[in-house]
Amino acid sequence: MMKTVLICVMLALGKLVLAQETTTITIEVENIANDKGQLILGMYTEDDFLKTKPYYSQQVKINDGKATVVFKDVPVGEYGISCFHDVNGNQKMDFEPSGMPAEDYGVSNNPMLYGPPRWDDAKFQLTKENNTISIRF
Repeated sequence: MMKTVLICVMLALGKLVLAQETTTITIEVENIANDKGQLILGMYTEDDFLKTKPYYSQQVKINDGKATVVFKDVPVGEYGISCFHDVNGNQKMDFEPSGMPAEDYGVSNNPMLYGPPRWDDAKFQLTKENNTISIRF
């Protein structure tokens, strides 16, 4: 009997540990120069920030210089967002010969950028209450 109770308790605790709290996040991007092309947005964890594929990504149309992206069932935690205006639709950020970006971009927290975005500037804590991020180009 005691063995059965212990097994039931362990299974219940295991489910609690595996159950992760999730939320919906809305990212509003504004001040986009024009409606040509699309907005490409990636949401990253610290380990993959601007290095590999984003944890979540989406491509959306731009309307009146604005775009909105919604991700559902996102585990609460620490993330950073990077996005760019893919004017020519080639699915990648273009650069000038000097190495400067040829397409507008932005990151979460809207830091003043003097070089590539850094994790410490872009990171934010996603909680159940913190579910809207605004990015301004």
